[in-house]
Amino acid sequence: MTLTSLQTTQHSCFSGTNQSENNFPVHTTPERFYVEACDDGANDVLIIDRVSTEMTLTVRKEISPSAVTRPICGIMGTIHLVAGMYIIVVTKKRKVGDLLGHVVWKAVEFDVISYQKTVLHLTDGQMQDNKTFLSMINSVLNTDGFYFATDYDLTHTLQRLANTSPEFQEMSLLERADQRFVWNGHLLRDFTAQPELHKFVYPVVHGFIAMKSCCINGKMFDWNLISRRSCFRAGVRYYVRGIDSEGHAANFVETEQIIQYNGAKASFVQTRGSIPFYWSQRPNLKYKPKPQISKSFNHLDGFQRHFDSQIITYGKQIILNLVNQKGSEKPLEQAFAKMVSSLGNGMVKYIAFDFHKECSRMRWHRLQVLVDMVAQTQDDFGYFLVDADGTVQGQQEGTFRSNCMDCLDRTNVIQSLLARHSLQSQLERMGVLHLGQRIEDQMDFEKVYKNAWADNANACAKQYAGTGALKTDFTRTGKRTHVGLLMDGWNSMIRYYKNNFSDGFRQDSLDLFLGNYAVDEADLNTPLHEPKDWKFLTLPIIMVVAFSMCIICLLMAGDTWTETLAYVLFWGTASVVTAGVILFNGRDFVDAPKLVQKEKMD
Repeated sequence: MTLTSLQTTQHSCFSGTNQSENNFPVHTTPERFYVEACDDGANDVLIIDRVSTEMTLTVRKEISPSAVTRPICGIMGTIHLVAGMYIIVVTKKRKVGDLLGHVVWKAVEFDVISYQKTVLHLTDGQMQDNKTFLSMINSVLNTDGFYFATDYDLTHTLQRLANTSPEFQEMSLLERADQRFVWNGHLLRDFTAQPELHKFVYPVVHGFIAMKSCCINGKMFDWNLISRRSCFRAGVRYYVRGIDSEGHAANFVETEQIIQYNGAKASFVQTRGSIPFYWSQRPNLKYKPKPQISKSFNHLDGFQRHFDSQIITYGKQIILNLVNQKGSEKPLEQAFAKMVSSLGNGMVKYIAFDFHKECSRMRWHRLQVLVDMVAQTQDDFGYFLVDADGTVQGQQEGTFRSNCMDCLDRTNVIQSLLARHSLQSQLERMGVLHLGQRIEDQMDFEKVYKNAWADNANACAKQYAGTGALKTDFTRTGKRTHVGLLMDGWNSMIRYYKNNFSDGFRQDSLDLFLGNYAVDEADLNTPLHEPKDWKFLTLPIIMVVAFSMCIICLLMAGDTWTETLAYVLFWGTASVVTAGVILFNGRDFVDAPKLVQKEKMD
């Protein structure tokens, strides 16, 4: 077996030795968009009719001389909103690094361009809805973490690429991509249906990529970290938990660590994902809503679907469940353990590790207990290794599937420790580390390593929870600090606000972007117009008025202290009772999604 499949190049409108560094032109007329191919000597031009929305091919000489030309970096795809079709383009990119000789880009700026020349045909209500939908699309695009390669398949691990057929290698990037990680898959549906157009687009992944050139013992090597977020059951922290009927887990992320040294390559893969049965944790104004395990679903069926697909893709599964084994998280841990037992699959092993209990009172050295516990299993799993001649020397036989409640903070800490254990073995085998040397003692590399894993935590956390990750001080420095605790407190407060008062909009934005909700321009009654319950406005106003009157009575005392006390007690009681009623009806006051059916969210 050789590495030929890892180095497959797609000749697209974005490839070419010099062209990949530059933007390419799109020409616009009132009737059409013309997108040029960028291959050396290629004459193909994509025509998008702005009236019929039809896509066809032509040649450069057919481009209208009156067309307005602007440079773009790529096409994300198209989407249908109230005003009609829009094309989404990448207008600015930044080079992240090189992977196996292929440039990896980060898309940093976008533009959403209407096919329609005017929106005067819309009613005022439709114009407002269209504006809201556009803000949703921009909300997703402005979420940091979109990456692409023009001539390399970023959606697959090195091991998956090495185990493909010649027929697979001949496919376009769009055809061969792992659909779990193609975040513009819905946007590209019109392109997918026409194979001749595949060279004009490419799959875009969402997550985090770090590519670093490092040196240990005077030996230069490339260290890469790639986290691919799944677009199946994608969403925000409290509105998307557990799994769906297909077994797709919420916040599923595949993280691959890649080493390149003297032509040799090594890869170690881990996964994270929500506890894989049917449960929810809907926001209700409480700091930590109580998780609810559904009583109306066949948990084992979805659970088995999830792990069947995991085993097919990744091999043996070691589950590292890091949730608390007491309090509100305890029922989830117990149900998870019982489910694995009921599954009775020898390819799946369950390990519960109460992260918070073990590390309480700043005992962060206790994490080594878990690392040591699974060290032999990790060594048995191995990692993917290819020598300088392209011959595969080793395969990874299984993966660690880690989770906490959010699969963010605790999970990232553990994954960084397991990745280091694998890296130690890889660098020794490649000859970068001398026998007896430890990665932890290589201070320059340790700084790069820890900061990249902390950045990975922040990226995944912002995409799912809306803020940076917690516990990143440990990931960056190897110890917990008081400053880190204060930052965690600040991020927790921001999470509380966003989860209760802005995540409904974020969830709607993702559902629109990923195609879970389709806009029907003929529907004048979109879900955006759902009226608020009377309590939504009335009770907060009463509470604010009552609290204000209480303060005024304290500041402007009456003729006697008993009169003042009576007023303070009355208005104070009114504000407290109203606040209690608001908390009791918490779900009526949070920003809930509007675009998906409620049964899909619960």
